[in-house]
Amino acid sequence: MIPRVARNVFCWLVVLSLSLPLFIVAGVSLNQKKLMFFPPRGLSMRWYEEIFTKSAWLDSLLASLGIAALAGVLALSIALPAAYFLWRYRVFYAKLLFSIGLMPFALPPVITALGMLMLWVPLGLAASVHGLALAHGIFLVTLPLVMISLGLESIDREIVEAAETMGASPSRTFSTVILPMVVPYMFAGYAFVFVISMNEFIISFFIGQFSLATLPVKIFSQLRSGYTPTIASVSVLFILLAVVVFSLVARFGDLPRLLGAWTPKER
Repeated sequence: MIPRVARNVFCWLVVLSLSLPLFIVAGVSLNQKKLMFFPPRGLSMRWYEEIFTKSAWLDSLLASLGIAALAGVLALSIALPAAYFLWRYRVFYAKLLFSIGLMPFALPPVITALGMLMLWVPLGLAASVHGLALAHGIFLVTLPLVMISLGLESIDREIVEAAETMGASPSRTFSTVILPMVVPYMFAGYAFVFVISMNEFIISFFIGQFSLATLPVKIFSQLRSGYTPTIASVSVLFILLAVVVFSLVARFGDLPRLLGAWTPKER
């Protein structure tokens, strides 16, 4: 009985320690005046309105959303064929290719950002939406690669063999049998890329060159000149975005599988 109570107390302490900073940031964002105080002194939503009414913040928000959306599409377009090839053909160098796919996310972001900057500048991709989206997509391709690989590994190969026995071509087998089964994993991979791209700072800072300021870069530049509740309001929007996106993953994706759960048959 005592160990169970101690475990529950410990879990609630962990939840509280993780949630408390979020509540403090949310409280700061509601200050009526331009003060970073908690508890808030007066209640106002003016700092949330400022995100959408001031061009500097709105431009950064739109840039971040566009870059994150493009980065997700790019990462999926690389991860899906790579994961399918490695699963379908079982080549002897599959593990090597898979390790290469994991490498961008395994390296320190500052190293990846510096290497991309040295390559992007001669190509004229620095300080552009497409260049930054390309950088984010390559850096985060590991996430959909791993998730789509999990989805493919969950497919019973007898189903694929049955479709081929019935005369389905490889392309038809992929589009009608395999693809519908991995769509939830693709959605989850896209969601993770989107959220992390929205929050990514180092690569955005290097590649953007201050000419293209995403929201994290904008927050950094604002912190250098002074504190404002608008920064807390943007942080709350980041939190809400993550909650919404990952709630959709939990609703439409195979969340237990993504978290490492296996069915008795798979054991």
